[in-house]
Amino acid sequence: MVASAMALATSARAEPADTLPGARLYQARCGTCHSLDANRIGPAHRGVFDRAAGTAPGYSYSPALKSSGIIWNAANLDQWLQGPQKLVKGSKMYFVVPSASDRAAIIAYLCAASGK
Repeated sequence: MVASAMALATSARAEPADTLPGARLYQARCGTCHSLDANRIGPAHRGVFDRAAGTAPGYSYSPALKSSGIIWNAANLDQWLQGPQKLVKGSKMYFVVPSASDRAAIIAYLCAASGK
């Protein structure tokens, strides 16, 4: 318990106050498969804004996502988080974030983490 409180405190210092809710949601909702800086089950997310879908170095994407032509921005990330298979049928991701406010917070965090 003390370790988790310390980790949260460290995370809170590292993130601007306006992106802290998104950082927490990202860790809770996305962190099992993704990280900002390392490919896991899913690709790393730092720099995702303005990046072509399917191009993060070192990650094996589905052919569907690689050929989607998507350049990640707030609008299509919102669509993606509402239903990845609806946006790009044949992608590897199936997880959805049903809450619009949660999606907005996660997207704001990813935007900040991309230096935008």
